Amino acid sequence: QVQLVESGGGLVQAGGSLRLSCSASGRTFSNSAMGWFRQAPGKEREFVAATLNGRVTSYADSVKGRFTISRDNAKNTVYLQMNVLRPEDTAVYYCAADDYYRNVVNMSPRYWGRGTQVTVSS
Repeated sequence: QVQLVESGGGLVQAGGSLRLSCSASGRTFSNSAMGWFRQAPGKEREFVAATLNGRVTSYADSVKGRFTISRDNAKNTVYLQMNVLRPEDTAVYYCAADDYYRNVVNMSPRYWGRGTQVTVSS
């Protein structure tokens, strides 16, 4: 059974940083796509970032230059380094994975985590 477990969320002041981690179990995703999504209260879930192999990456325009996605295949883990956080980044952040990169970028990945809350105070 595949599981994605996020960690690293919390409360931070605007301008601060957080690093989210997503640890996968049940299969290896070293040759697959992994990504991050978020959903703020009252809003639809949106794409944040994705990576295929650590070199191929995509970012939402709203986070470009502030967030960095990376992965450690040996640990079957993907990370999201979030810098210069803003109140509008407040959301539940979800990890996702799929064998196909396009499925992650197009918001239809096969596997989802349960999410971790990120709250940015002004």
